[in-house]
Amino acid sequence: MKKCKICNNFTLKTADPKTQKEYHKCLACGYIFLDEIFYVDEAREKSHYDKHHNSFDSLGYVKMFEDLIDEFVTPYKADIKTSLDFGCGRGEVLPILLERNLVLCDRYDLFYFPQKVYDGKTYDLILSTEVFEHLQNPLEVLKELLLHVREGGYLLLMSAFHPNNDDEFFKWWYIRDVTHIGFFNMATFKHLADTLNLKIIKHNGKNIILFQK
Repeated sequence: MKKCKICNNFTLKTADPKTQKEYHKCLACGYIFLDEIFYVDEAREKSHYDKHHNSFDSLGYVKMFEDLIDEFVTPYKADIKTSLDFGCGRGEVLPILLERNLVLCDRYDLFYFPQKVYDGKTYDLILSTEVFEHLQNPLEVLKELLLHVREGGYLLLMSAFHPNNDDEFFKWWYIRDVTHIGFFNMATFKHLADTLNLKIIKHNGKNIILFQK
């Protein structure tokens, strides 16, 4: 029985009847994570990301971020002048869109922008979109990011909220991505907010949540 990577409570082990992959589900905070024996290696992980078409040529991808900015950034724009896109990917779509909205944006990505430009800096806003489901140690990363958010600043996460039902979970398209290893829901995010002294400002009940430090 493994401990939850978010709240350190014991988890229940479940298995996908289709793939036989094993997952560990926390009944306390709702976090679900894939067993480590099913992780892909770093080379395969990068190869998978290289196939993504996350550029300005992908109109749906661009529209997704335009909508995100309209709903989750623009209403707080008076407080937001500087930002970091943590895990920005190769295409830099979100940073460029933010800069078009007069928000300076630093880039960091493990594979494509590996220089830790955020060292020694704090930001009004840190965004991490479609990243946290890939992380082996999400709590550690979240704590590190919060060191770089100024007091009163914002942290935005995008990661699909899992259906809190085993049958639906194992039919869920999101777990078919071989690089997706950790899954959150609102209970998980509420636990994180309580533990890390964050305020949940807004969420869409689906895949985006905005915290204030």
